[in-house]
Amino acid sequence: MIYFDNAATGGFKPDCVTGAAYAALRNCANPGRSGHRRSLACAERVYACRKAIASFFGAPSPDRVAFTKNCTEALNIAILGGVGSGGKIVSTVAEHNSVLRPLQYLEDMGTNVELAPLTADGRIDCARLISMAQDAKAVIVTLASNVTGTSPDIAKIKANIPQDCLLVCDGAQACGHRPIDMTALGIDALAVAGHKGMLGIQGSGALVFSERFNPSPVLFGGTGSESFNLHMPDFYPDRLESGTLSFPAIVSLGEGALYLRSRIYENRDRTLYLTNMLIDGLSSMHGIRLYSRSNDVGIVALAFENMQSEEAAYRLSEEYSICVRGGLHCAPLMHEALGSDGLVRVSLSAFNSEREVEYFLSAAEKLARE
Repeated sequence: MIYFDNAATGGFKPDCVTGAAYAALRNCANPGRSGHRRSLACAERVYACRKAIASFFGAPSPDRVAFTKNCTEALNIAILGGVGSGGKIVSTVAEHNSVLRPLQYLEDMGTNVELAPLTADGRIDCARLISMAQDAKAVIVTLASNVTGTSPDIAKIKANIPQDCLLVCDGAQACGHRPIDMTALGIDALAVAGHKGMLGIQGSGALVFSERFNPSPVLFGGTGSESFNLHMPDFYPDRLESGTLSFPAIVSLGEGALYLRSRIYENRDRTLYLTNMLIDGLSSMHGIRLYSRSNDVGIVALAFENMQSEEAAYRLSEEYSICVRGGLHCAPLMHEALGSDGLVRVSLSAFNSEREVEYFLSAAEKLARE
């Protein structure tokens, strides 16, 4: 099958990633929980992965990298444990439910939550967001929409919000597709999905945070440190990492970061090229409406005028062996703002080919003609 659902989970994993995960399963121990050699070796490997992630994203130190099971967990720690209730928080209608639902929880507790709209051409309205943020304690914004691939100008947002306003970014769709230096951009907390652009396996993720961002834990339990203390440790990353770490997932994420370090620009340009090729081919087809513009995260959203998105996705799978996603993509307010009741999302990676794009264009044209 042709795999065009990379925004959900990356379809290609380099040999170094799968090999590292397999070796971790074959030689697994509980990192940081025992004093024997295998446990210590696993703990050293986890720390090496922490250093790799910190370096890849320009974090202030490896201790400011907390491993999670996915981007959703990282966002919950950042929003509930770092930003917290009370005051005013500004976000956007383009956010995923992993942002919207924690924000709804805080709003139910009395927090003032305001959402910036889209512009007339479907982009995040950065000017409106900046205006709304002048009395806010935090701005929470996606680095790339998981529906259309549109990306806000993070540097512009950071330069125009109050200095004491925290900047929290959902990097699920952007991480691994483009260089991100959180220190240079002024990002206080970056939530990372390991299994998408970062090339890791499912169950991997991280929260990377600045020196001034000090989240409280949202999960409590054993850490292997300060075991006599019935409170969570007061130092990072132990404060945020309760329970046994997923050693295979962490090493896969670390290897993904090392693999991308020398290829990030090449992969970005390749993804952009394929995305533009797809957009150009679809833009002239009758019966199809495009919702995406050129972007470097590989996302192209479209609607068939003659069928619902779920039906189109099903038929592309069953009749043409093409994997895409139909529906709301867990971002209901984005679809509401776009006037959509569901879209077909084609999400590419640098590992797809021109021939696959051409085949999709042929299949889409046939469906649109019916």
